[in-house]
Amino acid sequence: MTPNPYNEDHLVEQPGLALLAELGWQIACGLEETFSPEGCSLGRRDRREVVLLPRLRVALERASIPASRRKRSAPPSRSSAATARPWA
Repeated sequence: MTPNPYNEDHLVEQPGLALLAELGWQIACGLEETFSPEGCSLGRRDRREVVLLPRLRVALERASIPASRRKRSAPPSRSSAATARPWA
């Protein structure tokens, strides 16, 4: 019997994974993942850990702007906001 092509995997998950792969994301299948206290191939100890923290940390570090390159702008002072007249 042929599997029904109108299912969540075929209509939603696979096209979504293909799009993420096109955008440069690394795709991993966790269906046959094994778990241990030391972690597994994806870096989590059990199925309840839905965020892959080691990978997230690396991605955030890669995406962050070094403090030396950040532009700091001072918030508007209360006195200037209080005395500003939008109609003037």
